[in-house]
Parts: sequence; C-alpha cells; structure tokens
Amino acid sequence: MAERIPAEQSAEISENDIADSDFAEIVRRHQSAVFSIALRFLADRSAAEELAQDVFLQLHANLSTLKSEDHMKFWLRKVTAHRCIDYKRRRKPLQVSLDEAPEPAAPVHSSDPLLERKLQQLVASLPEKPRLVVILRYQEDMHPEDIADVLAMPLATVKSHLQRSLAMLREKVTRAMGEVTI
Repeated sequence: MAERIPAEQSAEISENDIADSDFAEIVRRHQSAVFSIALRFLADRSAAEELAQDVFLQLHANLSTLKSEDHMKFWLRKVTAHRCIDYKRRRKPLQVSLDEAPEPAAPVHSSDPLLERKLQQLVASLPEKPRLVVILRYQEDMHPEDIADVLAMPLATVKSHLQRSLAMLREKVTRAMGEVTI
C-alpha cells in the first residue's frame, strides 16, 4: 500500500503539470496583448508588467468559467481595461528626475518616429475612459460594439468618446505641430 500512494501522487502531479503547461501556453498567447494595453494606458513599463501579472493571476482563478478562446480574449481585454482605470485612480504620478529615468524601450517601426512619439503623448493626455477607448479602437483594432461590451458602456457613449477624442487630438496636433498631412 505504501507503494500506491507515491504512484497516485505522481499521477496527480502530472495532471497538474499538464494544466500548468496549458495555462503557460495561454499566457504566452495573450501576454503581449494584455501588456500592450496596460503599457499604452499607464505609460509605465513596470506598472504595466505588474498589472499584466495580476490580470493573469485573476485569469488563473477564473479559467474554469471561460467557455472559449474568444470569451477568454474578451475577458482579458475587459479585466485589463478595468484594472488600468483602477490603477490610475489609486496611484499618483511619480516624479522622476531625468537622471533616474529609464532608457526608452525600442520603438515600434514607424515611418516617422517623432510624429509617433508626439501622437502617443497626445493620446496619453486624454482623460481616462476616452483614452482607453482610443487605445482599444486603434491599437487593438476593436470595433466600437466590442469596446462597448468590454467597457460595459453604451455603444453611443463609445462612439461619442471616439469622436470627441479624435477632434481633441486633431486640435492638439494642429496646435503643437501646425497642419500635418499623413
């Protein structure tokens, strides 16, 4: 009987290992999207990493409730978006001297890196919810209907946020850089 116990335990361990390897694969598939949303919204790499880790911990706890890959993607975007807003509400901006500022991450290939950086700054200057709507629409390429579902807000509100945000961004670009043609 003493020999059966280790055999049963090893069977349980291998089943858990399989479940852990499945979860690791889920994390690998979705980590860039979760991190990207958090980084664009928070503009802080370490905070985005921490937030993404929290999202995946929450995913692990709720994995059994998710029914499909699409449901999981929807759930991850929704939880990440809400966590970003919660994080911003709890934290005050940190003051960092230029000497202590980290080196910037390698930029995404762009035809005009200065224009891209300026646009990122302008998007970051938008209020929280409109900024999140813009990020989900143009970075994640989500349709307004999907954004409305993720953020649990009416479709008209999402469209209104997009329209006002784009008008504000156009005005800010014009003020900051003059007439720009793309």
